[in-house]
Amino acid sequence: MKALHIRDMPGPTLDRLKRRARLHHRSLQGELHAILEDAAKIILPEDLSEFALKTVKTSGKQDWSREGIYED
Repeated sequence: MKALHIRDMPGPTLDRLKRRARLHHRSLQGELHAILEDAAKIILPEDLSEFALKTVKTSGKQDWSREGIYED
């Protein structure tokens, strides 16, 4: 598993993170894992291009009826 080291963390920030960890009944490491995992789940604007819909030109003859879609 990869490791991450954070240096020069301001004291007040570290204190708040420790309080937050206690509030969630986790170790400081567990709290940092949770924060980073939540942050990594956020979809960034550049990620949206992966999910962009592609459209194709059709003959325009589709009526979008059940029969037309399922051919029954």
